Amino acid sequence: MIYTLTLNPSVDYIVKLTSFQFGDLNRTVDEAKFPGGKGINVSRVLKQMGTDSKVLGFIGGFTGAYIEQFLHEEKIETDFVQVQEDTRINIKLKTGQETEINANGPLISKSDFQLLKDKIRHLGSADLLVLAGSIPSSLPETTYEELVKICKQSGAQFVVDAEGELLKKVLPYQPFLIKPNHHELGELFEASISTPEEVIPYGRKLIEMGAQNVIVSLAEKGAVFLTHDATYHAKVPKGEVKNSVGAGDSMVAGFLAAYVQTRNLQEAFRFSVASGSATAFSLGLCTRKKVKDLLPQVQIKQIR
Repeated sequence: MIYTLTLNPSVDYIVKLTSFQFGDLNRTVDEAKFPGGKGINVSRVLKQMGTDSKVLGFIGGFTGAYIEQFLHEEKIETDFVQVQEDTRINIKLKTGQETEINANGPLISKSDFQLLKDKIRHLGSADLLVLAGSIPSSLPETTYEELVKICKQSGAQFVVDAEGELLKKVLPYQPFLIKPNHHELGELFEASISTPEEVIPYGRKLIEMGAQNVIVSLAEKGAVFLTHDATYHAKVPKGEVKNSVGAGDSMVAGFLAAYVQTRNLQEAFRFSVASGSATAFSLGLCTRKKVKDLLPQVQIKQIR
């Protein structure tokens, strides 16, 4: 079973206005709300691909209940830890430009964190945990390290989609997959990276540091996939980019869905690129049909 973890989920409230005036009454022309969070996005895309998963994390109050109900309506299993305070609401204000107002989220106590760790201790060698996103301020900075140590003890595989020190600190525990973009990879090694060729030496360093598989996305320049034995480059399909939110999460989900079904790393990489592109070309997360339509355009070439 695949488990996804979102430590600080949200209800994303998206409002569209023709214009916005400070200090005045503004009326929306369109609005929508969705459960937000990188792990939740992974589970929603996995479901589109016909792969089941279970969502872990912390929720509370009426907003937490909304997230759980929404996921259950999409036939996605959940096993949240209930906390005392309400799950946060993040506002995305669209008026030509997009302005985001993100809340801090609820306080997570030591006992709440312990309950989450107890759930993860039940994972075994047939399970995989996706850790995605930032760590709430009320949790220790070592949260990801503590959780992946539990996975190593139980034999569960894990994927990490995080930035900077969060990513660097889990590499010695040998994550099955990590997926930085070229900006995040550059920040990690204090380098400027803009081409597939420039990715290779730094991607190789991530393998040497412990990662089993690495995908580095380069926007319109495609993506690079590195394993212990080889390096591949994929060109992205052609299309109009409408949305960048969730594209990286879709890449993780596409990879895992294809790998679970085929056990073929190259095919998983192909699905990963098609899934990320399908979300980028959509107003929301990708659908299975959109991914299938784009797959023939994803050409993979071994470059090392």
